[in-house]
Amino acid sequence: MKIKWGVIGCGGIADRRTLPGMMLAKNAELVAVMDTNMAAAQACKEKYNAKYAFDNIEELLAIDEIQAVYIASPVFCHKEQAFAAAKAKKHILIEKPVGMSVKEAEKIAKVCKKEGVKLGVGFMMRFHAYHQEMKKIVSEGKIGEIVSARAQLTCWYPKMDNCWRQDIKLSGGGALMDMGVHCVDLIRYITGLEVKEVKGLMGNQVFDYSVEDAGGIVMRLENGAIAYVDANFNIPDAAAKCKLELYGTKGSIFAQGTISQVEGGELEVLCSGESGGYDAAQNRATIEPLPVEVEFGNMYTKEIEGFGDAILGKIEIPVSAEDAIKSQEVIEKVYKQN
Repeated sequence: MKIKWGVIGCGGIADRRTLPGMMLAKNAELVAVMDTNMAAAQACKEKYNAKYAFDNIEELLAIDEIQAVYIASPVFCHKEQAFAAAKAKKHILIEKPVGMSVKEAEKIAKVCKKEGVKLGVGFMMRFHAYHQEMKKIVSEGKIGEIVSARAQLTCWYPKMDNCWRQDIKLSGGGALMDMGVHCVDLIRYITGLEVKEVKGLMGNQVFDYSVEDAGGIVMRLENGAIAYVDANFNIPDAAAKCKLELYGTKGSIFAQGTISQVEGGELEVLCSGESGGYDAAQNRATIEPLPVEVEFGNMYTKEIEGFGDAILGKIEIPVSAEDAIKSQEVIEKVYKQN
């Protein structure tokens, strides 16, 4: 059985990544697309062979055959659109962050629960084959107890006219909310540990738009481990490494280029086993990396298929709103400190 989808906000990430991924999903069928720019909606309709194109959500939500909607509109639109979709009894996959604030996100989740519709969140990087393998390695105890973690995501995002992500009133936040939240989420997902304490700094180093162009977070995880997150809108793309590191009492995992919109990158796993006694000479014995074999795919396809299977009752929602809000809450705590 295929879930029939409507897409709200079919430009941007939807057109670049999610819709191409949806076309490959075995359990999905695109029915309608919507954008406030009718020309863009019509172009998407033709590009992806949808039945309908609209410039308003009312007409899209009125189509009975649509079972689920993907909301990829700017964050300031999420609340109104999610409320309307829930009341129309459509299941919802919504881009992160869920709402302009944690409070707003919780209201969206509450309405979806009241209306009996499923709500999933677009943290697609959880579906990266390497990230899922990292989670497995950690859960199996191969690198021991986690003592430290770090994740970074950066890009070059110069000031532009009419750019909602650079306007605090439209986005809810800048580099930390747009990209740092992925890093927080991946650390939580891979380690299986919740964040218990948060300290952070943020500001504008290069660009003077109303959201931060850089931020750093230090988190204490529930087992006492310290984790670090870097997020920047002011580092050239060609210079960005987007590293993800985990260190434990028996080894480490080092990934580079995996925090991305495309599956790929490099992964190195070092397992020393029992460390033994203290080595005063600090001799660094060479450890051969463990072989890691995965099959790359499309994170967006897996995201759509996963949420579709949840709608069909085959699995739990892969990224629930309650889970996603915990990552958003970390970023909001940093904002309140600055």
